[in-house]
Amino acid sequence: SIGVKYVTAYAFSTENWNRPDNEVNALMKLLESYLKNCIKTADKNNMRVRVIGDTTKLSEKFQNQIKELESASAHNDGLNLQIAINYGSRDEMIRAMKKMLADGHTNPGEMSEELFEHYLDTAGMPDPDLVIRTSGEQRVSNFLLWQMAYSEFYFTPVLWPDYSKETMIEAIRAYSKRDRRFGGV
Repeated sequence: SIGVKYVTAYAFSTENWNRPDNEVNALMKLLESYLKNCIKTADKNNMRVRVIGDTTKLSEKFQNQIKELESASAHNDGLNLQIAINYGSRDEMIRAMKKMLADGHTNPGEMSEELFEHYLDTAGMPDPDLVIRTSGEQRVSNFLLWQMAYSEFYFTPVLWPDYSKETMIEAIRAYSKRDRRFGGV
């Protein structure tokens, strides 16, 4: 074990809906297929799986698959895998604010980071220590903007389909050599 407790994978962004219909449909079928098989994988590996993002925009069948997977893996206490589907950080923050208002939080004096974080998709999960960006891209792409305030970044030219355990270990080694100060001296 390399000590990783939480992994969040960006599977489908809110912006991905702007891709050609055939590409969106293929991605959705691929994700549905992955989630169907993920129940066995989660159980075998003692892995808890949660989906973050606005799942209300997904088909009813897909939403039910997500609920089934989350429920089936809820008792697992090994790796926590978050899969971001129809996720965009700006969308997440707007949805969080709407939920806060709907819950009656309208007094500016009561606003705090803790209250806001309670309404995010990632409520109860730690902020990421390390963000690994594949494919040679050097941008955050509307991913976990609030949560990665003090994250370290690792950029690799490796494409996501080719990402391996060895590539992950390389990123963690590089991260372990960094001096994290969280805004301090």
